[in-house]
Amino acid sequence: MFGMLPFDRSDNNVFDTFDNFTRDFFRKSNTDLPAFRTDIRDTGDSYVLEAELPGFRKEDIDLDLKDGILTITAVHQDSEEKKAEDGSYIRRERRYGSFTRSFDVTGIDESGITAAYENGVLALTLPKAKPVEPETHKIAIQ
Repeated sequence: MFGMLPFDRSDNNVFDTFDNFTRDFFRKSNTDLPAFRTDIRDTGDSYVLEAELPGFRKEDIDLDLKDGILTITAVHQDSEEKKAEDGSYIRRERRYGSFTRSFDVTGIDESGITAAYENGVLALTLPKAKPVEPETHKIAIQ
């Protein structure tokens, strides 16, 4: 259920001060931000994953589950046109955005996953899989 944490190497060499400065400066840019914010809570018998997707319609969101990986994809298209009376453009704007995040759902009962979307928040309930108890049986000695 949890992804791997990134390993951050420490470079404290005094001769690499400038290189480390530029590396740290660009590392802290917006490229490190996830596609959309998610919160995951453990409720005991299940996990609740809440993904913030404001501005999307329910039809814009796609959930795929394959090989123990849950992928949430949201695609947003918006266009606005204003034309002058002669048909030439005064303003024409388009906006397109696609966001995708994947989650490892091993240990989840995949058939029991439910989803709801309300007020810009996608809420997924991911029930934990019941632990499989190994069968034991007695062997008669002859």
